[in-house]
Amino acid sequence: MRTLLAVLVLAACCGFAGDEQFNGRWDIKTFGEPRGRAWWLEIEGAGTPNAKGKFVSAYAGDMNTIDEISIRDGVLEFGFFPKERPKPGAPATTRHLVYTARLVDGKLEGTFEVEGQQRPPIKWVGVRAPVINEKDDGTWKEGGPVELFNGKDLTGWLPLVAGKELGWSVKDGLLVSTGGANNIVSERKFWNFKLHVEYRVGAHSNSGVGLRARYEVQVLEDYGRSPDTHSNGALYSRIAPSENASKPAGEWQAYDIRLVGREVTVVLNGKKVIDRGLIEGLTAVATDADEGQPGGIILQGDHGPVEFRKITLTPLVK
Repeated sequence: MRTLLAVLVLAACCGFAGDEQFNGRWDIKTFGEPRGRAWWLEIEGAGTPNAKGKFVSAYAGDMNTIDEISIRDGVLEFGFFPKERPKPGAPATTRHLVYTARLVDGKLEGTFEVEGQQRPPIKWVGVRAPVINEKDDGTWKEGGPVELFNGKDLTGWLPLVAGKELGWSVKDGLLVSTGGANNIVSERKFWNFKLHVEYRVGAHSNSGVGLRARYEVQVLEDYGRSPDTHSNGALYSRIAPSENASKPAGEWQAYDIRLVGREVTVVLNGKKVIDRGLIEGLTAVATDADEGQPGGIILQGDHGPVEFRKITLTPLVK
């Protein structure tokens, strides 16, 4: 009896101990996600009764705190219960978003589905987010600048959402989205760089600039509002700007952004609003989950109207 009890206790302990392998940060590639977005997951406390986590993006493009989480028989399951209104004035309804995954050869292999819906689950694979040790320490030198927009046409830019109308054009030397357009990404990929962007948005408009096709610096008409992680100048849903440096709707504005490793500095209209902020992981604009490799520059067109007149990238090298 004692031997059997010892074996059962040992088996339980080993199963419990194995759960900690889910801990950490994961970069996730999706298969069949309509917008081709990459996701990000952080799990803490797996292997204890106090497991918790964060996720980008379950809904609204935010950094979402996981509502429910469990690990049973080697299967991680987590989920969310967002409340939504089918149309304005209608009663709010609750959806149950369900994510499950197993560890296979060090990767997470998972599915996502909305409980009660008949469409097939979305499949996804997560790999551990890489450690990137490079720092913006003053040792980086500027390479030759690259003009990503030639002022004439969309040469060098690709649509991100298959089957969606482009919605971008070039008028009077300006790169213009009328809103509700496709997101576009530069054909060329970059690692460490500084980026100068001049843009203009109208009232209530919203756009964004994606760095390495992973990290969005928010573009938002928010003149005079208090800053937060969704403000103009924010690293979307992750790092709030130190102040609101926005100009009123309809005025030209300028970003000067430095990205070295995971450190980002954002200067908006001549004011430094993020100073070497640490990027912990992907934001909702991400389409390229491979954080350890160079990536493109995304211009977000799927929200409101936006215009760009200058997009100059200068590589930073040793």
